[in-house]
Formats: sequence, structure tokens, C-alpha cells
Amino acid sequence: MTKSRWNSADIPNQKNKVIVITGATSGLGKEAAKVLASKNATVVMAVRNTKKAEFVVKEIREAFPNVKIDIRHLELNSLESIHSFAKEFTNDYRQLHILINNAGLMMCPYSKTKDGFEIQMGVNHLGHFALTGLLMPLLIKTKGSRVVATSSVGHKSGNINFDDLHWEKRAYKTSNAYGDSKLANLYFTYELARKHKEDATYPMATAAHPGWTATELQKHSLFWRITTPLFSQNVEKGVLPTLRAAVDEGAKSGDFFGPSGFMEAKGFPKVVSSNTMSHNLENAKKLWTRSEQLTKIKY
Repeated sequence: MTKSRWNSADIPNQKNKVIVITGATSGLGKEAAKVLASKNATVVMAVRNTKKAEFVVKEIREAFPNVKIDIRHLELNSLESIHSFAKEFTNDYRQLHILINNAGLMMCPYSKTKDGFEIQMGVNHLGHFALTGLLMPLLIKTKGSRVVATSSVGHKSGNINFDDLHWEKRAYKTSNAYGDSKLANLYFTYELARKHKEDATYPMATAAHPGWTATELQKHSLFWRITTPLFSQNVEKGVLPTLRAAVDEGAKSGDFFGPSGFMEAKGFPKVVSSNTMSHNLENAKKLWTRSEQLTKIKY
């Protein structure tokens, strides 16, 4: 199989690897859990709805009876829940090879997390920032570990207002807030890669976007609900950039994977380029500092 048509058949055996996937009950997360469990990894589903996760595990086991899957409760809109998850996980596991920060919200109505963060920035970025920071000691202990952020082509509409991160002074524009959170995912990935590029003990940091893939994310937008069935690719194809970012042995820290087709909407995964703003060093450092202040978690 050539690298230009990289797919799940190119994933090596993941035996003895522990992989945490947030938001693994639907869409990309569910498919990633299925594929990686079928490759003999121990998959930890970090999910809000554990009952729904049980049905997902049953479905996966019908196809792959001997998979190793662990369901853990995690609310990314609550720092208390994130701390609880991290504490219980590190008590039970001695290693963490891959953390896939997949869970997210897209263009939902305005609300705040339990800690007062705008909901999309809070769940998509700050929740994962906190989770990664709390799991970092275990990631550092695990040779060859990796952190994967799920971004979007929507990052191109992002332009983070650091004076009003939680949209308390402006009229709320949910698509812009979504773009901000996806831009934040890239700032986080690139800054994590930069800060520790000389330290071999630190995990590799990669990012991915699924192009135009049919998932439950589009449920809040009438436009996307109408157009997605007509133009999108299926989740089996859409998850490939995430999987490649997670397991490709040729990947480098700071790599960003997306579909190879027209406008990165569909196609097999390859390394793609994010926009100029995502490489703004000052903004990345500012967001990192603000994220540490807001979550009270320092790396």
C-alpha cells in the first residue's frame, strides 16, 4: 500500500499499547476506537455518556470479539471531572502511548462550561489542554508517546479575541467561536511541539482534521445538515487523518494531517498546511499562558 493511499491496513499491530480517545461514542472517536481496538490496542473510551459507550463496545465486539476496551467517564466541560478521570486513570495504568483529543462541539448555541468558559473553547481546547497536562507525567514515562489534537478546516475562520475569550462583551457568533476553538487546537499542538523539540522524553504532538465528514457534529446547523449527506465522505474515510496522526511511524512532531483531495474535503490522509495565523508564535504563547491560568494546570 503506497503512502499516497494510506488507510487502516497500514496501521501496524498496536499490541501492548494503551490509547485514550475522548468522545468515542460517535463519529470519528467511535470509528477510531473500533479500528485501534481491532489492531490489538487497549482502548480507553473517555466519554460523557457511559451507557451509550456500552452499546458501542457491544457493537465493536460483534465484529472483533477479543478487543480490549475500557469505558471511563469524562466531562470535558468540567475541570473537576477532568481531574477525577486523570487521577483514576493514572492509578490504574502505568503507561499511556497515545492520547487522541477527539471530542468536540460544533456551532452550538451559546452556553458556558461548569467553570465559566465559552462552551466551544472550553470543551474543544481548554478541557483537552487540562486533560493533556494532567496525563503528561504518564505520557513522559511512556517511550514514543503521542498527543493528537482534532482540528478542522474551520480553523481558517478563527481569530481569537484574547480580551473576550468567553464572548461576554460581543454578540455571539457560533461559527466564529468554533473556528477560534479549532485554531486553538493548532496553537496548542504547535506550541507543545516547539516547547519540547529538544527533549526526547516528551510526547510527539500532532494534529489532524477530517475534511468534510458526516458525523453528529453538524446537528446544530441546518446548512450542514442539508449539505453534508450530499457532499461528505463517510466516517471510515474521515477518521484516517486522525489515525495517521496517531500511529504513522514517519510522522514528526508538529505535523498536521488532512484529506488529500480538492480543498482537503475528502481523500486519503497526508500532511497538510494550516493557515498563516495558526503559526503566529505570539498568539500561541499567549493562549498557552492563558490556558494555564484558566485551568490552573501547568505543564
